[in-house]
Amino acid sequence: MTFPKVVAVPGVQFGVSVVVLCAVFGAVLGTGEAMNVVDAAEVWPDSVRTIKYAASVDNSDQPMLVYTAKSDNKRPLLVGLHTWSGSFSQAGGEVACARWCIENDWHFIHPDFRGPNWTPDGCGSDKAVQDIIDAVDYMKANHNIATDRIYLVGASGGGHASILMAGRAPEIWAGVSSWVPISDIRAWWEQKREGRQSGYADHIEKAVGGRPDDNETAAQECIKRSPLTYLKNAASVNLDINAGITDGHEGGSVPFTHSLYAFNEVVPKQDQISDDFIGSFYEAQQLPAGISKANADALFGEKSVVFRRTSGNTRVTIFQGGHEIIHEAALNWLAAQRKGKPANWKVTAKRTLKTDNKESHSGK
Repeated sequence: MTFPKVVAVPGVQFGVSVVVLCAVFGAVLGTGEAMNVVDAAEVWPDSVRTIKYAASVDNSDQPMLVYTAKSDNKRPLLVGLHTWSGSFSQAGGEVACARWCIENDWHFIHPDFRGPNWTPDGCGSDKAVQDIIDAVDYMKANHNIATDRIYLVGASGGGHASILMAGRAPEIWAGVSSWVPISDIRAWWEQKREGRQSGYADHIEKAVGGRPDDNETAAQECIKRSPLTYLKNAASVNLDINAGITDGHEGGSVPFTHSLYAFNEVVPKQDQISDDFIGSFYEAQQLPAGISKANADALFGEKSVVFRRTSGNTRVTIFQGGHEIIHEAALNWLAAQRKGKPANWKVTAKRTLKTDNKESHSGK
């Protein structure tokens, strides 16, 4: 067994570690609007500690937060990814994921994967992708991990990273729960070019090396960093994609069309959602005439399910909400999944996890 470098974070004490991949949105809007992300020292449980592990791509030391299960037996690993503008130390909805792991004796990790998404090394780069894989490999080498129960969860910028990893490393995951994700970097750049959230377009240009409409290298980088490029590889992954119906309008910054098109990229043609349906649904923020509302899902609590489609191991849900994650829905679904087995869409057992509004609405 190798031992990591342990780095103190003020206010975060050392203790047992749990591995969870839980991703939410970003820390700051491009206009400077503050988001519900605070410093790790304020709210992370004392038993979560900071370590550094070696990145295989460049041999650099990469930080992550870790909680390890108390049991000596093999336990699930939950990997939590930070938000668009965040880093490994941010504390938003990811803290709820850590609490879940502590309460259920799971391992948890929250890697940095090259920090905020406005640098070439961030935003879905090869380095960022490999850092996440290396973080999981580190936990497998140093702790007793149930390899058929390695889970990934993220929202917004973390949702982007989670479906990217579903396509780029499908062999790892027993389940991936993605919330309000960005699936197409070029499309999101075009959607954010003007208006109060134009800072996101600036972030993308910094990451890809210019404007993708007049720089071919930048255009190719957008393709390379977009989950849509790889999701055809994710058909074997138990993949649950979720978004709020007001996201992209007054409810947040990422149009829920990104989730619908991500679903389409994974599933067979006969199960795909038509462009006409997607356009009408998004513009009206209500189901087209003749389409019935989806059945209720108790895991979503007060957030009613508006639209849902399932194909094999892949599901997409549009719920009555905005740019947010519903932790109990995400984590209870993940707990029922096993690698190598078909997705379990009939999750009846529900473990409660108390969260507050700031943890659910991790950014807009």
